[in-house]
Amino acid sequence: MSLAVIDIGGTTIKFGGYSAETGLFQRTKVATPKTLAAFYQCLQQQVARLRQMTEVTGVAISSPGVVDQAAGIIRGASAVPYIHHFPIVAELTKRLELPVTIENDANCAALAEVQAGAAADVRDAIFLVLGTGVGGAVILNGQLHRGRHLMGGEFGYMRHGDDDTVSHLGTLVNTVARYNRRHGTHLDGKTLYEQAHKGGQEAKKAVQRMFHVLATTIFNLQYSFDPDCFVIGGGISQNPHLLADLEAALDAVMAQTELAPVRPVIRIAKFQADANLYGAAVHFQQQSQAGLIR
Repeated sequence: MSLAVIDIGGTTIKFGGYSAETGLFQRTKVATPKTLAAFYQCLQQQVARLRQMTEVTGVAISSPGVVDQAAGIIRGASAVPYIHHFPIVAELTKRLELPVTIENDANCAALAEVQAGAAADVRDAIFLVLGTGVGGAVILNGQLHRGRHLMGGEFGYMRHGDDDTVSHLGTLVNTVARYNRRHGTHLDGKTLYEQAHKGGQEAKKAVQRMFHVLATTIFNLQYSFDPDCFVIGGGISQNPHLLADLEAALDAVMAQTELAPVRPVIRIAKFQADANLYGAAVHFQQQSQAGLIR
C-alpha cells in the first residue's frame, strides 16, 4: 500500500508515490496550472495514474501558505493564489476519493529531516529554508511547533536593523538583486557567490553581509529556543561552500559577545529536492496515527 505524495510549487508541481518499503517512486513533475479547475484536473490525472500502478491509500500534500489543520484551509498567500482561503482538504478528499492531508512546505521539509535526515538524532531543532525569502520550522520534542497564529518558523518576518527584514537581507536571491541594481550588472546568485570566492571585493562584501544577517539570526534563535541544532535547506544549501561560510560568519558574531557560552550547531539538510515529498508522507502518517485523517 502506498501514498500519493504531491509538492505544490509556484512553477511546478511534483508528484510521486511513497511506501515505507521502497521510499519515493514514480516521481514526475508538471507545470503548475494557472486555474483552480486545471489544478483539480491535474491532481486527479496524476493520482489516477499512480492508482493504476499500485494500491493508494491516501494523498499527502506539501503546500505553500499557512495551513490551518483544524479547518483544512490554506491561509496566507503564495505564488499559487487559487489554493487559499476555502476548505481545500475537504474538496480534494471528495474529488480524489481518498483521504487527503496538507502541510506547509517548510514544515514538511523539517519533518523529513527529523524523521530520517540531518536532525534524526536530536529532540529540538530549527529548520531554515533559504530561498526567495527565509522560511522555516520549529521542532520541539520531535513535534512541529506551529504557534498560536500558525506562524511558527516564519523567521523571514523578523526585523534586522531598524528598517529591514531577515528575508530581505538574508537570502542570495535578494542579495544579488541589490548587487545588480547597485552595479548595473545582470548576475545570478550562483555567479555572485563564485565571484565572492574568487576574491571580487564588491561581491565578497555583498555575500558577507548576507551571511552576517543569517549568522545573527541563528545566534538570536539559539538564545531564544536553545535547540540542539539548526538545519539549513533551500537551493543554496547545495553549495559546497555554504557551511564553511556560515560557520565563519557565526564565529565573527560569537566573538562580539562575551557572555555567549553556547555555540549554535549548524547542519546541512539531507533530502534537498525530495524533502517536501518525504515530509508530506511523514505528516500523513502522523495524522493517521493521531486519528485525525478526515
